[in-house]
Amino acid sequence: MIAAVFRRPRRWWPLYLGWIALCAILFVALSGAEDPSRPKGRILSIEAGSRALTIARQRGLTGYEVVHVARARAGEGAAEDRWVVLLDQVPHTRLQRAVVVELDVASGKLLRVRKPNG
Repeated sequence: MIAAVFRRPRRWWPLYLGWIALCAILFVALSGAEDPSRPKGRILSIEAGSRALTIARQRGLTGYEVVHVARARAGEGAAEDRWVVLLDQVPHTRLQRAVVVELDVASGKLLRVRKPNG
């Protein structure tokens, strides 16, 4: 019984070899392709969080950390595409002292600093 489980199907080896070759060809062919999750012309969410934290510190808001970063498209509360970065004081204040920093998606420039709604 155990021997039957570990026995390899010998007639399928060309399929396995073909699959490995196809994956290798696709890997090489797509290595220079643009990553759709990181389109050119905008900063990444991690960079938006660090920029927002730097801006908050420059404005005298010490002891804050990034809680959440989200991208908001034009028309979702404002006219421009932007990163919305939520900062809260440490230890967390359940958003009582939280601050929202909005940055331009393309350049990372400060658009506004505000309190969270609700």
